[in-house]
Amino acid sequence: MRVALADDEKELLEQVSAIVVGAGHEVETFLDGSALQRALQRETYDIVLLDWNMPGMTGPEVVSWASENMDTPPPFIVMTSRAAKEDVVHGLEAGAVDYIIKPESDEVIKARMEAAARRNETSKPDVHASYGKYSLDRKAKAITVDGEDVQVTSREFDLIDLFFQNFDRPLSRGYLLSKVWGGNADLETRTVDVHISRLRAKLKLEPANGFVISTVFGFGYRMDAYNDEPSDEE
Repeated sequence: MRVALADDEKELLEQVSAIVVGAGHEVETFLDGSALQRALQRETYDIVLLDWNMPGMTGPEVVSWASENMDTPPPFIVMTSRAAKEDVVHGLEAGAVDYIIKPESDEVIKARMEAAARRNETSKPDVHASYGKYSLDRKAKAITVDGEDVQVTSREFDLIDLFFQNFDRPLSRGYLLSKVWGGNADLETRTVDVHISRLRAKLKLEPANGFVISTVFGFGYRMDAYNDEPSDEE
């Protein structure tokens, strides 16, 4: 899971970062709301934890901006020392999925974070799935197009499978590297571009076949459907 964490208190930032990393997730930290808002325009995160009072933009302001400007905003958890009911309501109405009143134990922060991520996840994908002309066997990492087998590498399969599971969701190059290549720091985002170019050719991803991987300039890519809507079934 890829987590964004924003708080202007460095001590708390380090504490929560340790919780996230200790749970086996990646974390990117920010000291103000404006920096987080800019990052949301260029990167994809599975969950965002953010303080209420921050320089630049407050937590609720970032959440409201994301709700109004992002097609598929990640789940937001607002962390704050404010405990009044009206503040809780304000944070949730802005678009946050949860609210943590500081200070809170490491165990509770971890549990609330993972609960929010689970609510945002779709059910576990079936081993066999069909998306129009495309059929995937997730156990064998095999794919057919209109009934014909297409040879793809394990990485290529993981990449196209990720797009089908995140249909119509813009995915940043950094997010794709993290999910498919494990966030290998030695790899360049050009690696993603090369693999997507190969997939487009191998799988004939074009409007006539129902699906296209579109470039989201300055950000990454998105899987778009033409004609038929995608389905995922046994």
